[in-house]
Amino acid sequence: MATYFNALGKHFDIGTGAIIQTFNGSGITGKNVSLANCQGVGVLVVKAANGTTDDFAIDLQEVNGSAGTPRDLDIITQYAVKSETTLDNDEAWVVTTQSAASEITAIAGTAELEMMVYFEVLAEQLSDGYTHIAVNVPDLGNTDTEYGCVIYIPFGLKVQRAPANLRSLL
Repeated sequence: MATYFNALGKHFDIGTGAIIQTFNGSGITGKNVSLANCQGVGVLVVKAANGTTDDFAIDLQEVNGSAGTPRDLDIITQYAVKSETTLDNDEAWVVTTQSAASEITAIAGTAELEMMVYFEVLAEQLSDGYTHIAVNVPDLGNTDTEYGCVIYIPFGLKVQRAPANLRSLL
């Protein structure tokens, strides 16, 4: 039996916000991703467990162009989290609601947990003249050495192609 690409390139694409690295020290400045060819972008942050003091947080930015100036995008009103000492696919998503903000502030008690955090940004939520987003992970402190990554999942692609022919996410 052969494998096929039924969804990649048709329903979604995948891009890098930040490849696996430590969240501590100077934090992570996320790479830009364009929303020009999609309805929106799902943002998935995956974090390893390590330590007990440096709890997880993120900051969403909108950017005017692929290399433009970022600014806060205060639209996050809910996000979903899966967390456990060791993620093993038996966890349920837990949805948290907050007042609209660009930040998901430090989630207490998460330093010692493996976790995935997911939220979506729709292209229509960007301000006029802004076409890209970036997700930053602030310095969580220097006590623990937590590693993680930020993955962008553009969905509702306007131009659908075979994966090898997808356009750049910039």
